[in-house]
Amino acid sequence: MELDADDTQFYGKQPWLPPASTDQSDELPWIFICNPFVARQDKGYRNGDIPKGNEDEAPGEQGRQLRLVVQGSIERLELLADLTNKVTTCGKSQAFIGRELFRERRQAAADMLGLAHAGRVRTGKWMLFCPPTEVNETWEMVAKATANNELGIAAKVAPRSADADAMKERLICVYTADFGDKADVGRVLQRLRELKLVGATHRPIFYKPGESIPLEQWNISTNSVVLVGTQLTGAKPDIYTYVGISRGNPWGLAASIYNSGEFPRDTAR
Repeated sequence: MELDADDTQFYGKQPWLPPASTDQSDELPWIFICNPFVARQDKGYRNGDIPKGNEDEAPGEQGRQLRLVVQGSIERLELLADLTNKVTTCGKSQAFIGRELFRERRQAAADMLGLAHAGRVRTGKWMLFCPPTEVNETWEMVAKATANNELGIAAKVAPRSADADAMKERLICVYTADFGDKADVGRVLQRLRELKLVGATHRPIFYKPGESIPLEQWNISTNSVVLVGTQLTGAKPDIYTYVGISRGNPWGLAASIYNSGEFPRDTAR
């Protein structure tokens, strides 16, 4: 459900759809709001380019080449999986294997982010987790700030899931236009700090480039790839979401590209 920024119900005591009591469904996988001050591709835009399961990511940039970027990134992950298999079975020392895997993973991430930037798939998100008892209040602050052009280009929150633990933390995503614009990414983080949603009493948050799709959807063989744990949450570019780079991914890649600790309070502006 996408909310209009001029919906007066946002400015009452409670958001229009309180996520703590709004049930998740096929018709309502997320509660979403877009920044009305930022020109983006219509959120309802559909041309078959968006991978199934990722329809509720940030509104796209005009002229983006999503299909090309996703396909190129998938091919790069296939190459990384093949290289990982060869390195881990080469019979060399663990020190050599560790160095090679670190180098290959770093290069693969740089290649995918470079391709995403060139293809205008540049959106990313700060990810916040909050307990169900606080999700209504937190979402209202995020939604109002988004509508008032104080945060990024959009935001979304997970409704209540019938299958999930009632006490499980809820995810709120705050989207920015360009994961490569670290100044703007830091500006959004600073505003979240000013809203008391990130700070000394909160655990670090991370920035991620997009949502994950089931690995089997891409038919990438990973039987010989070593699983490596990655950061719990983060600032994530949406291309990572589109190709399934999440925590514990089989390529050993970090699931996020920034964490809030990288942005000191006096410089994250």
